[in-house]
Amino acid sequence: MINHQFVVSPEWLFTHLNDSQVVIIDCRFSLADPQLGQNQYQTSHIPGAYYLDLNQDLSSPVAEHGGRHPLPNPNDLADKLAKIGVIYQKTLVVAYDDSRLAFASRLWWLLRYLGHEQVAVLDGGFAGWQKAGYPITDVIPAPKMGTFTPQLNEEKVVDYTYVKNFKDSPDVVLVDSRDGDRYRGEREPTDKIAGHIPGAVNYPWQAVTDASGFLLPQSEQRQRWEKIEPTKEILVYCGSGVTACVNLLSLELAGISTAKLYAGSWSDWISY
Repeated sequence: MINHQFVVSPEWLFTHLNDSQVVIIDCRFSLADPQLGQNQYQTSHIPGAYYLDLNQDLSSPVAEHGGRHPLPNPNDLADKLAKIGVIYQKTLVVAYDDSRLAFASRLWWLLRYLGHEQVAVLDGGFAGWQKAGYPITDVIPAPKMGTFTPQLNEEKVVDYTYVKNFKDSPDVVLVDSRDGDRYRGEREPTDKIAGHIPGAVNYPWQAVTDASGFLLPQSEQRQRWEKIEPTKEILVYCGSGVTACVNLLSLELAGISTAKLYAGSWSDWISY
């Protein structure tokens, strides 16, 4: 097993491109153009990387409740991971995107939810990799056989009922990860209703990285959350449970590992 702290640098990944214990997953995606990520991957990607799609692989079909990106069926995702060579609790999975870790963090969170701790995001994403002058390719790697039997960490996730029942508790902090104007209800590009869950505080997910998609230093991640008392239970949401995972990564980097994802998020909340 490889020692890592949820994040690898482009330099580290370059030196481990041929490591049989590492599986690289391209998570690029565009909410505005759902085919874009797959097309970008087929044109150029990090050598050896496989592709997982937010809608097809990292979510399950949309229903009446559950939000716009319901969590995928754990066994289906486990099966897909096994088919690209991931061995449960052994392989280090490195996830990357070009959206300031939005989709890579979703996969990072999902793997840990499935009980697989060996997962990191690529700092700086695909753009950081290219800027460093490292190789890209259009060669699609052949499937490999791994083994993946998930053991769900149910305590990592909460649903509508839990949020409704506990959001006003003095021991709970509800974190809205969307941009400030969406939190305040001034703009809502995606969901039918604008605003936020009553009582939520706003920590926009894009503040976790710089404009180039590199994570801010660990000291700044710690500073970011210092207003929240360590004894509080932290519940994190966004529009559909995707970008909230960037805040969950930030919390982990800050040394707070007990925060939970409200997976359905705002799009689920307004469905009731």
